[in-house]
Amino acid sequence: MIRRFFSLLILIAAAAWALPAAAQSAPPSPGGDAVSSLPAPDQTAIRHVIEAQLAAFQRDDGAEAFGYAAPAIRQKFGDAATFMAMVKGGYPAVYRPRAVTFDRLVDTEFGPDQILRVIGPDGAAYTAHYIMQKQPDGTWMINGCYLTRGEDRSV
Repeated sequence: MIRRFFSLLILIAAAAWALPAAAQSAPPSPGGDAVSSLPAPDQTAIRHVIEAQLAAFQRDDGAEAFGYAAPAIRQKFGDAATFMAMVKGGYPAVYRPRAVTFDRLVDTEFGPDQILRVIGPDGAAYTAHYIMQKQPDGTWMINGCYLTRGEDRSV
């Protein structure tokens, strides 16, 4: 009887110890969005697309940067020059960041949202949200980006 009691006690202690680790493995973000369930190759592809566009901005290669935009974005801006003018004027933190750190990728109703922590050219902290869209050929493209000033700790 004592042996059974100690075995049960050890089992309960082990379960209690494992529960917090399991609960923290995929915390949901506000609004019901959850850490992405995309397979690792898709997550890697998304990161590479964003990194490539950021590198194109650094080189002022509008044609390449525009090429990473999803069809609806390309249609909205029409050409690389118009797109780059919008980025330069409205998104200096991603056009010329001092520092970029990739944070989590979360599932949203609009598609995967790759969250980045960015230090803009003004030295201010921003949170960038890159909404991604998978194309019929399986590639990933950027379907939008929005910034919030300051480090958004709610995501």
